[in-house]
Amino acid sequence: MTVRSRNHVTVTGQSGRPVLMLAHGFGCDQNMWRLVVPLLERDFTVVLFDHVGAGRSDLSAWSTERYSSLEGYADDVLEICRELSLGPVTFVGHSVSAMMGVLAAAREPEAFAGLVLLAPSPCFIDDPAAGYRGGFSAEDIDELLDSLDANYLGWSGAMAPVIMGNPERPELGEELTNSFCRTDPVIARTFARVTFLSDNRDDLAKVTVPTLVAQCSSDAIAPPEVGAFVQAQIPGSRLVTLNATGHCPQLAAPEETAAAIIAFAGAGR
Repeated sequence: MTVRSRNHVTVTGQSGRPVLMLAHGFGCDQNMWRLVVPLLERDFTVVLFDHVGAGRSDLSAWSTERYSSLEGYADDVLEICRELSLGPVTFVGHSVSAMMGVLAAAREPEAFAGLVLLAPSPCFIDDPAAGYRGGFSAEDIDELLDSLDANYLGWSGAMAPVIMGNPERPELGEELTNSFCRTDPVIARTFARVTFLSDNRDDLAKVTVPTLVAQCSSDAIAPPEVGAFVQAQIPGSRLVTLNATGHCPQLAAPEETAAAIIAFAGAGR
């Protein structure tokens, strides 16, 4: 099995131009970037891929041993970079993939021209003793995971519209629901635990590459305090608050999302 087939890697855009690598979040696949790709590929080489267990990745490559932590996904990111040999990439990580990028860039900074952390969260669980607000109590997360275990399809139908936000545009919530429902429930349960129980707050300070933190103006999954925390912990990083609402601005506001990526990735890199 090659890395390309394992992660269903696709490369589009302008050959020889700066490279953008787009990484999707929980319950999604590379199709979630389809509205921003046409805006990016005019001036960049764009690399898309599916996390193992998602989309058209090779499901036979998935194992609980490798993918029971974000480190396994960070390994995949670095292996894709080596396989393609396109030079340093600007890694655009949505939601949980933002922390995969953080881990990969901390380990091999030479592989990255920069990071765009889109709606990131290093820890979803509140830590009152440390003055940290992640947006959920430990009890909230336990209940969420118990509900997912009991009825994954029902959980998907209930949670996807909340994650997506934008209730005036129900078609967006329906698309995310359908994406969740296409994911193998066993893989989804493991990935959900990795997503919602990981704590990468201490890893942020290890990032040494230029970083843009892009948060949404209203996000039920990653509140504004989280974006501010991430920016404060990554040396020299910048924070931009998009007008977009919900947790998936690449679908809800593709033009604004693409503009933020282009402004950062095209600034002398």
